[in-house]
Amino acid sequence: MAPLLMSPEVAEAVANNTPIVALESTIITHGMPYPQNVETARRVEAEVRAQGAVPATIAVMDRRIHIGLTEDQLQSLGQAQNVAKLSRADLAACLASGGTGATTVAATMICAKLAGISVFATGGIGGVHRGAETTFDISADLRELAETSVTVVAAGAKAILDLPKTLEYLETLGVPVIAYGQDAFPAFWSRDSGLKSPLRMDSARDIAAAHLLRGQLGLPGGQLVANPIPAGDEIARGEITPHIEAALSEAAARGIAAKAVTPFLLQRIFELTAGRSLHANIALVLSNARLASEIATEIARQRTES
Repeated sequence: MAPLLMSPEVAEAVANNTPIVALESTIITHGMPYPQNVETARRVEAEVRAQGAVPATIAVMDRRIHIGLTEDQLQSLGQAQNVAKLSRADLAACLASGGTGATTVAATMICAKLAGISVFATGGIGGVHRGAETTFDISADLRELAETSVTVVAAGAKAILDLPKTLEYLETLGVPVIAYGQDAFPAFWSRDSGLKSPLRMDSARDIAAAHLLRGQLGLPGGQLVANPIPAGDEIARGEITPHIEAALSEAAARGIAAKAVTPFLLQRIFELTAGRSLHANIALVLSNARLASEIATEIARQRTES
């Protein structure tokens, strides 16, 4: 049996069939400094609760997968040092060694599925990195979406990636990519990547129905719901692209590669946009939490009625 430990709030939600939304923990440990990281995590959790669902922030501590964190655990994680950034490859190793680990999209999906949680809200998924034709740098998030039956609500893929190749790869893996309320595939800080989304849905009801029907059809894997950042918070593609290109050039010149690339680029873009990218990041995560809560509520309702 998997070493899961549910918080009192999550355990009560399971007992009462209350909708639950999974949340990752890398935004706390690798996304921003303390105490802003904990304050943001609290805001995201509060947004889920405001929609009538229960948040389940997931992390590895003391040889257990914690499904939902208490206030003390959240504070402890927010100030912890040397926290591992966990994906599919290192989740079990961290548990076995007794380390502390924050879950990425892939690891959060795995843990959510183990806990019986159907919906997960995040910022943006990983994807195919630029230059992947020579580096083979492709996020494990994409394969996880093809294998683990969790609906993931994100503001598209991170705009620092090769978005056309990311969409192609998702198509190859058979992952449904659903833009919410628009035809364009969003690009994290921007509402429109310039690429058309493979699918569009305009209601949480339809997204929930598709999630349930995939299970009934025996189709493996989850869904990617691409929820565009609220219009008032976006940094338009024409404005953010030069900053992305500058950060990519600097990373290449400094020989920054592999797992170090994404945090470097996000920090550099934060600096180049005078902090606007972080404001946008927080806004989109809150928006994704709202939509994920609506979808989780619809899944619970439709299961009850079926």
